[in-house]
Amino acid sequence: MTRTLTLAQARRTAIAAQGLDRPRPATVTMRHVTGTVERLGLLQIDSVNVLARAHLLPLFARLGPYDTGLLDRAAGRAPRRVVEAWAHEASFVPVTTFPLVAWTRRRWAGMDPVALERRHPGLLRAVHEIVAAHGPLTGREVEALVDAQHAERSDGWGWRWSAAKVALETLFDSGDLTAARRNAQFERVYDLTSRVLPPHVRDRPPLAPDDAVRELVRIAARAHGVGTVRCLADYFRLGQQVTRRAIDELAADGELLPVTVAGWGRPAWLHVGARVPRRTTARALLAPFDPLVWERRRVLELFGMHYRIGIYTPAHRRTHGYYPLPFLLGEHLVARVDLKHDRDARLLRVRSAHAEEPGPGAAARAAWPGPAVVVAELAEELRTMAGWLGAGGVVVDDDAGGDLARPLRAELD
Repeated sequence: MTRTLTLAQARRTAIAAQGLDRPRPATVTMRHVTGTVERLGLLQIDSVNVLARAHLLPLFARLGPYDTGLLDRAAGRAPRRVVEAWAHEASFVPVTTFPLVAWTRRRWAGMDPVALERRHPGLLRAVHEIVAAHGPLTGREVEALVDAQHAERSDGWGWRWSAAKVALETLFDSGDLTAARRNAQFERVYDLTSRVLPPHVRDRPPLAPDDAVRELVRIAARAHGVGTVRCLADYFRLGQQVTRRAIDELAADGELLPVTVAGWGRPAWLHVGARVPRRTTARALLAPFDPLVWERRRVLELFGMHYRIGIYTPAHRRTHGYYPLPFLLGEHLVARVDLKHDRDARLLRVRSAHAEEPGPGAAARAAWPGPAVVVAELAEELRTMAGWLGAGGVVVDDDAGGDLARPLRAELD
């Protein structure tokens, strides 16, 4: 018989699977950081730095204040524990996951190695040899060496940066090169993948694509707790057909259990190891690239929040600001706040603060915390974040929008 989960149970299961309901450690160690990355499966990388780099914020949401140098060391020093790969998007993944995503590369139209070789004969080989001889190197350093070694070819296409960049990204996409680290300017520092991966990963026989998909779906299912085909496929940007085949295999082995989630109207699966807590005391600010809120339809159906970010929207059309973060309290998304780390003034600025309506279902409305509780808890989480960022305090801008701006300012004051 197929088990039925209420929406509240599904919400709590999702929160628990993401590790958001666990007490934050008093002192965060490398083990906490790498364990969290393994639990999540990946951290999406994004260059937007209005608050903090995207891959840093999910760790703060789960661990609280931590030394970001721990992640830098995990990704940039041997023995590497995490490595950059193309997964959900550009992401940090546990080093053992790197071989699994080898076949899920972007393969953009402009990154066809055959076409690139036809347009720019010898470029791929030249870039590979330069990195092999001189790496790790940034893209700008590769460009300079390409120009120096091939100045005689400056007529015609000219070994321009755009061509060198395409070559680098093509080699990155094929897995021949990867990022040894990111520098202070957040540029990739490229090296041979064979020099970046530890031997126990580098020397492992490659998996067949079907086996790799099954492992990726297993990781996604564990990170979701409960999810649909669409949810599980989106986590690593897999096709729904291959994802469904992997789900069937995992279900046949007893690792995934078919469930019905009230109100979803489509099949879902529960990971056999997922917890279904009776309650949760989670409290976290979730970055737009946090795994809990990646799949927007799931966010709407679980939490009742129609979530969008304003980065790609003209200012006059933004409804909740440029970089709004949902605020998780208990099992609900109770608010969203648009935040900016003003590094010059050493302040965490609240540019807008909006309360959210209860999610779907009578149980959600009954368990909804009052506005005074939301404001007090949000103020405390903002103070914690400000301390982690090195900001001297939190201020609500004078022109901040949203119905929570005024009470939040009073609470902070």
